[in-house]
Amino acid sequence: MSATFGMPIDNETLNSEELIHITGCVRKSDQIQWLSSNGWVFHKNKAGEAIVGRLYTRLKLSGITPSSMTMTGTWTPDFSGIR
Repeated sequence: MSATFGMPIDNETLNSEELIHITGCVRKSDQIQWLSSNGWVFHKNKAGEAIVGRLYTRLKLSGITPSSMTMTGTWTPDFSGIR
C-alpha cells in the first residue's frame, strides 16, 4: 500500500485551520470561492462552512485526480496481450 493511503487519519474532514492554510482565506465565503475556482470537491454544512475530506485532500495535493479513480460502468480485464 502506498504512503498516501497508509498514513493514519485522525479525522475524516479538514479542520478550520487546515482549510485556512490550504485556501489562504479566513472567511467562509472566500474559502468556498477558492475551492470552487480550483476544482475542489466539497460539501457545505448547514452553517455554510466548506467540508473537505481528508483523503480527498491528500490525493489532490499529491497531484492525483480523485475523480479519475472512480469506476464507471463495468470493468473487464484486457487479456489481449497474453499468449
